[in-house]
Amino acid sequence: MSDFSVQALLRQLPYFAPVDDAFISHLAAQAVHRTFQPDQAIFWEGEASAGLCTVEYGRIKAYKISPDGHEYILRFFGPGDSFNELAALDGAANPVNTMAMTEASVWVIDTAVFTQALQDDHQLCLAVLRGLVGRVRHIVGRMEDLALRPVTARLANFLLNHEAAASADLSHPAITRTLIANHLATTPESISRSLRVLEQAGAIRFDRQQILIVDLHILRDQAKL
Repeated sequence: MSDFSVQALLRQLPYFAPVDDAFISHLAAQAVHRTFQPDQAIFWEGEASAGLCTVEYGRIKAYKISPDGHEYILRFFGPGDSFNELAALDGAANPVNTMAMTEASVWVIDTAVFTQALQDDHQLCLAVLRGLVGRVRHIVGRMEDLALRPVTARLANFLLNHEAAASADLSHPAITRTLIANHLATTPESISRSLRVLEQAGAIRFDRQQILIVDLHILRDQAKL
């Protein structure tokens, strides 16, 4: 992958929208390329900060492990997504585990490089602040989902969010019902039942193992938004 392509990858991140091309080129030149195989760890919770990561291709999950060994998936990431902003900002340990679900290519900006970039460009600081506010709003929404909505409504909301995300591909074989269940804090059996409810309501249909959204209005009603 050329430096120009790395520039383009970074440029599409909201954080770097206000940054000039020369600055993006400087960051791109210092980005480190890493590749991963399916089920290979990218970094572990508690390890030293891995830096700011951006996905070139592939699917990645961020997750926590409960004391009894149950996996809870916090987020999925796909092409064009960034992750590990918190550790890249404060230099503390990685707050979650991340793992490649498919073959994946990731570009990493070291924590020290990212910190220096923030010191050098106040517009970048403001853009990162806005991005973090968006992440906080996402977390609040997740808490609301888990506390106040039944499984079918949580699943409908999950499908809506992924339909709106260009990088999210629900037809990808890596996005299994078990992974969705781990993300929504339920069981694969409950996900299967809820999928049937959404299908009978006319919100989705199946093409082999793919989930296809056919009526956004019905899906929003099912999500109780």
